[in-house]
Order: sequence, then C-alpha cells, then structure tokens
Amino acid sequence: MRTLLASVTFLALAGFATAADVDAKKLLGKWEPAKPEKDGPTMVLEIMDKGKFVFHVTFNGKTQKVDGTYKIDGEKIEVEMKIGDKTEKDTLTVIKLTDTEMVTKGKSGKEETMKKVK
Repeated sequence: MRTLLASVTFLALAGFATAADVDAKKLLGKWEPAKPEKDGPTMVLEIMDKGKFVFHVTFNGKTQKVDGTYKIDGEKIEVEMKIGDKTEKDTLTVIKLTDTEMVTKGKSGKEETMKKVK
C-alpha cells in the first residue's frame, strides 16, 4: 500500500509549472485528477499556505493521509513528504496554472492535469 500511495502521490503532484513564476495564490485549494482512473483510488490534493499540503487517497473505502511541504522556486515546485518511515522528495515543473486547472511534469517526464475542486 505504501508503494501505491507513493506512486499515486507523485503522479498527482507531477504537474506544477509554467514558463513564468508559479502564482502561489492560484495553487492554494483542493485539486483532483482531471481524468481519474475508473477503478483507481480517489485522490484529493489540498495545498495550503506556508508551504504545507495534505494528500488524501481513498482506496477500498479507506482513506490515507500524507502530509508534506512544498517550496516554489520560479516555475518549479520542490516537494517533500513522509510516507511511512521514508521521506520522499521530488521537483515538479508547472506547465500551466490557472484558477481551475494545473498541468505539471515530474522527473518521469509525464504530464499530469488536475482540476480545482469547488
């Protein structure tokens, strides 16, 4: 389950950058995958101010919560989270960020699109 949670977390966060500096105010709020997997877990990423986020993953009726921190550096977002006893780090590049949509690319090169939860 930890491996699944780590993979899901990185996929969800893998899409955070534009050619310009990231607008921190647009990041704040709750985000979910624009095209969730049909039988996959339900994921909600809650980005808060002061560099904190919480990732909620619900699978088979059980919700896991992962707390983490982020730091914006131009068009990049440095992410750190603790999953079990391991600390995971990644740097995401924001491709697009609007009030309702976020597209990011992580180390794998795969783009991920998320939509803001109302």
